[in-house]
Amino acid sequence: MPVAEPLVTQSVEYPGEQVTLRGFLARPEAAKPRPAVVVIHEWWGLNDHIKDIAQRFAREGYAALAPDLYSRGGNKVTKDPTEAAKLMESLKSQQVLTDLNAVTRYLKQQPFVDPIKLGVVGFCMGGTFALMLASHNSDIKAAVPFYGQVPPSDSIKYLVAPILYIHGGQDAWIVKREADRLAQALAQHGRPGEVKSYPNCPHAFFNDTRPDVYRPAEAKDAWQRTLAFLARYLQGV
Repeated sequence: MPVAEPLVTQSVEYPGEQVTLRGFLARPEAAKPRPAVVVIHEWWGLNDHIKDIAQRFAREGYAALAPDLYSRGGNKVTKDPTEAAKLMESLKSQQVLTDLNAVTRYLKQQPFVDPIKLGVVGFCMGGTFALMLASHNSDIKAAVPFYGQVPPSDSIKYLVAPILYIHGGQDAWIVKREADRLAQALAQHGRPGEVKSYPNCPHAFFNDTRPDVYRPAEAKDAWQRTLAFLARYLQGV
């Protein structure tokens, strides 16, 4: 159940590799150690939608930090898909992974975070990086990628955390055979994980700021599944 206590929301800065990185933090006011979730944004940047999701996690009792993956390029946010594509293309995967590792280091140092209970959730581009982080960072104990790119099947054997992959069956970017391939790779390599596909949903169906793609019933179900998954691996529920 959502917590009744007030929330603390703030912009934060934390050290990266030769750069200061920025993000948005939301957490319950009481500074006791609690599980934390890294919330990774879509190609639009760290916008109000992602900040809202971080606050939703905070109301569920998590410390939620949404890093700005565009910190190195001026913290840009856009609604223009052409500009968003250019922003995404400007990112280098290895640099993003380095910056995300900086996020987990920062969280582990905070008195309001239980350092052995870190998860990651990401959407679209952020889903791609959430899946990547779950293959490279042993601090991550659970990952929920929403409709991110699926890596080569052989790389799935390197997963260090259980995953819940959320997919829309009508996704024109991440087509169904890719989600099926992920499910097969999880089984083949014996890695803990689940692929949940919603047959009638397009890409980005969780984004309630986009009426053209938002699917409220499926988004609600995906949210409840996400909470149950994180509770199982980060709270032992």
